[in-house]
Amino acid sequence: MSETVKTGHPKGLYFLFFTEMWERFSYYGMRAIFILFMTKVLLMKDADASEIYGSYTGLVYLTPLLGGYLCDKFLGNRRSIVIGGLLMAIGQFFMFFSASAGANGGVSLMWMGLTAIIIGNGFFKPNISTMVGQLYPANDRRIDSAFTIFYMGINLGAFFSPLVCGSMDFKWGFLAAGIGMLIGLVAFILGQKKYLISEDGKHIGLPVKKLDAKNIGMIIGSIAIIFFMLNFKQMFKSDVDIISYFIYGAMVLMPVLIFSDRSLSKIETQRITVIFILAFFVIFFWGAFEQAGASLTLFADRQTERTLFGWEMPASYFQSVNPLAVIALAPIMTIVWGFLYARKLEPSSPKKMAIGLGLVALGYVVIAIAVKGLGLGDKVSMWWLIGLYVIHTIGELCLSPIGLSMVSKLAPLRLSSLMMGTWFLANAAANKFAGTLSALIPGGEDGTGGATNFLVFQITNLYEFFILFIIMSGAAAAILFVLSSWLEKRMHNDHIEVIPELDR
Repeated sequence: MSETVKTGHPKGLYFLFFTEMWERFSYYGMRAIFILFMTKVLLMKDADASEIYGSYTGLVYLTPLLGGYLCDKFLGNRRSIVIGGLLMAIGQFFMFFSASAGANGGVSLMWMGLTAIIIGNGFFKPNISTMVGQLYPANDRRIDSAFTIFYMGINLGAFFSPLVCGSMDFKWGFLAAGIGMLIGLVAFILGQKKYLISEDGKHIGLPVKKLDAKNIGMIIGSIAIIFFMLNFKQMFKSDVDIISYFIYGAMVLMPVLIFSDRSLSKIETQRITVIFILAFFVIFFWGAFEQAGASLTLFADRQTERTLFGWEMPASYFQSVNPLAVIALAPIMTIVWGFLYARKLEPSSPKKMAIGLGLVALGYVVIAIAVKGLGLGDKVSMWWLIGLYVIHTIGELCLSPIGLSMVSKLAPLRLSSLMMGTWFLANAAANKFAGTLSALIPGGEDGTGGATNFLVFQITNLYEFFILFIIMSGAAAAILFVLSSWLEKRMHNDHIEVIPELDR
């Protein structure tokens, strides 16, 4: 193999980049306008819309467990991506019909749309990134840079989707998200045979075997269960949030299941304990960070001055700040970590996560200063909100990239998939928690929503609402920083486990 080939990347990488970019366009375009759609078109209360938002984004992180299992056993990556992309496009079109129907009949259509998107994401999300690694020989040094390029595709789609979907009426925004998904899907179907070939000429991502009736039933059953859970409150006129019980119950059950394995050695048990503890703290990080699509979007819409040269910027446009900041700041953070590493000053993974939590708290300090004493009809400069998003992005770059890497390093090989599923489960719990916290935002569209309560903490205004996030994430950062030395010892970084050649 020539040196040119070794230092370059296969065309398949850019093919997958293009597909993922459009899928992220679809997902983040819909997410940018979702809570505004529920409050403005379906006329839901802020608290109800926030809970639905949390349930939706939480379940999005659960279904990849099902999709990954069916892919490995039966479908293969290619077929899983096609099924997932088609379901997500159908879901976006249901959202278009929901927005067209409005408050009269739109809610039922929304449940159908969300169910299709959640299940579709489960098939799509875990499979396209897996194929990036399969394009290269085992242990190829280009894989890290390949994932960096792929990650740029994710952020590129996330950047321009709110600008497109948020610039039009809600129904056309959902339609644009659906069309974006179709563009990526059609391109994938047409180009998969040509581009999804490894450098040794092997076609990757092919079906393993045909689905049997049992697993087809599993898919249909999963669709029915998710639709039922999403629609439970409306069907039974109940205040019971069964999705919370489902997600948080799984979080409690998973450690019990894993630690019951008597084959675990002492070192393995300690390293798995580190994963579970850090997963717990990750819930507080994403619970605060993911307000971007919920309470912070409502704040941007109602109490942020968005006029530039006589033009009022849509509230959804703020959703583009984070991906733009990631693209701009990720190379800088890489240089910073490299600089510190060369001088033996680079923080450990737990300390980086603590720094990330601290930066989330700092972002809320900024916005709390802006809203202190703010009246219901008053608005703050958009630069306060932009500042929060930039600070949160730096926090994300301290925490997010190392999470999956840490799990892959610490988890025993025979439990690697299960532990990765646990990490996604923590993200599901975090997103559900984010919706619960967003429901605490005081006021409402007309400012008459009144006070809310979280444990013993009463929230009567935006300042107190943002103080909650400062206390929560700041305390989590401090505790994790104190625990970090103890965790580092139990990571056993000097314990090397031989890794066989795997298709990654």
